[in-house]
Amino acid sequence: MNEEAEFAIDTAREQMDKAVSHLEAELIKIRAGRATPSMLDNVFVDYYGVRTPLSQVSNINTPDARSITIQPWEKTMLDPITKAIQAANLGFNPTNNSTMVIINVPALTEERRKDLVKKAKAEGEHAKVGIRTARKTANEEVKKIKMPEDEIKDAEEKIQKLTDDYVSRVDKHLEGKEKDILTV
Repeated sequence: MNEEAEFAIDTAREQMDKAVSHLEAELIKIRAGRATPSMLDNVFVDYYGVRTPLSQVSNINTPDARSITIQPWEKTMLDPITKAIQAANLGFNPTNNSTMVIINVPALTEERRKDLVKKAKAEGEHAKVGIRTARKTANEEVKKIKMPEDEIKDAEEKIQKLTDDYVSRVDKHLEGKEKDILTV
């Protein structure tokens, strides 16, 4: 196959990899009832006038499946951390015991679980759109290359097979996350 066609296919593979990686990162943010430190990845604290990620001013632990503890490196950060978590609008009500901030993660209701499944499926659809966009771009690049018609068809078939593989990966990720969310 033509070197330019191989390059177009490799570029499509990279874009599809990015779409799946982004999906994985987004699915981690969707909580499935268990407490994880990654739930607080988007929380920023005012640290001496600088917006700083919570993980850079404290230790974040999950002593059990229903709670998160945040132990700041400086005691003066307890109130700013509590306020930052409340301002992040994550649905948590942090408490401060003068040494650490404790968050009790509430159990998910059936309605909330269904909403989270919908959100996960929406993220999956975004990933599939990214994959299909990469396919379209690669097909357009292949058609621009001056090569025999049968080689163009072969390249398009490879691109389609690649697309199918990545879409099935997305479906597997979604299936696993849906099972995880709906497990009580």
